[in-house]
Amino acid sequence: MSHLLNQHKKHRKLTTLVENRTTYNADYAELNIYETHQYAEKVSLKFDFPIIASMLTGKKIMYIEGMPSFDFFPGESVVMPRNKEMIIDFPLAKKNNPTQCLALGIDGTKITEVVDKFNHHVAIENKNNTWTLDKNSNHLTNNSDVNQLIKRLTYTFTNNNTSKDVLLDLMIQELIVRLLQTKAKFILLNDTNKIFSDTRIGMVIKYIKENLTNKDINVDLLAKKAHMSASHFHKKFKNTLGISPIDFLNSEKIKFSKKLIKESTDFRMSEIAFKSGFNNTSYFNRQFKKMELMTPQQFKKSINS
Repeated sequence: MSHLLNQHKKHRKLTTLVENRTTYNADYAELNIYETHQYAEKVSLKFDFPIIASMLTGKKIMYIEGMPSFDFFPGESVVMPRNKEMIIDFPLAKKNNPTQCLALGIDGTKITEVVDKFNHHVAIENKNNTWTLDKNSNHLTNNSDVNQLIKRLTYTFTNNNTSKDVLLDLMIQELIVRLLQTKAKFILLNDTNKIFSDTRIGMVIKYIKENLTNKDINVDLLAKKAHMSASHFHKKFKNTLGISPIDFLNSEKIKFSKKLIKESTDFRMSEIAFKSGFNNTSYFNRQFKKMELMTPQQFKKSINS
């Protein structure tokens, strides 16, 4: 990400060594790039509009009400409602190696506009037509779609382009949808109050979680469970969760395989693959690397070390 900031470095002015702020404006959003050049603790930040904060370089320790404190690294993001305070430590910031973070603020009317469209298109019966970004904080890790969008947004904000505002508008709309899909997926997967258990998508997710080792699960079978045609089910599932039914099924199997790897040191990888519901080891390896950015063997070594 740091090479994307070359244009920014040419024009920004340093007025403080702790959270030096440079702002770039667009029609429906503003991008704030913060740079800290020295060790600091308990620095407070608060915005009067919803933001997505994303780490660029270095490390922060974040303290946000309602969440355990956590280390914040490049490639990770935090979605923050308006007027929510972040308390931040900068344990690694140095003069020649600053900690850099961006905070993308999005106009509330734009969020409402996109949220209304999203709710209209993906409502699960009458249960989830009220998705919103402005309630709780979320810490996002390994979300490649969001990371790629943030890179493109940063480049477009910091470089002059005749179509800059149009491009940013489209990217901001896509980012809001990606964040809503991430939130929908989290809520459906952690539906402890069984709010969605009697909805079609909710029932399918419940079926998948209870039948992970069934090697015969496919889109047609899941569509039948949802009482939809295969094409309509695939579209509804992906629009709501931002992931295809098969990719979701594989991601749940990979989670289960990681649990087996952690708990069962005697199993061979072929056994882990079979017990996780995969028909062959090579497909298991490909899916594991796709989702975890490492092979099952590398994951096992990282656990052992």
